[in-house]
Amino acid sequence: MVRSSADDVDGYLAEVPGERRAVLARVRRLCRAELVGFDEVMAYGMPAYERDGVCEIAFAGQKQYLSFYLLRSDVREAFEERLSGQDMGKGCLRFRRPENIDFDLLRDLLRATAARPGTIC
Repeated sequence: MVRSSADDVDGYLAEVPGERRAVLARVRRLCRAELVGFDEVMAYGMPAYERDGVCEIAFAGQKQYLSFYLLRSDVREAFEERLSGQDMGKGCLRFRRPENIDFDLLRDLLRATAARPGTIC
């Protein structure tokens, strides 16, 4: 998916092909449940979660994979061992197959992010 021009996350999800929409909707539900006090916004053409105007989490459906952006370097460092086997760039977890998404890991990353403010990469 190229950068979305949707005004909100509902519009974004409506643009996602059906087979990926359910998975991204599940990621969204998880974000909304764990990131209490964060604002859900569209940033850089994808759903994002901000605290005090600072984006800390985002996700997107790309052409070849689903992306989960963990923009907190302190959380990445705290989870270094659990993230070691993942396909990860500087701040992006990539899942080529939706069935390989570790939702328990995502939940734990979200909880650690929500626990306190920290350093953005």
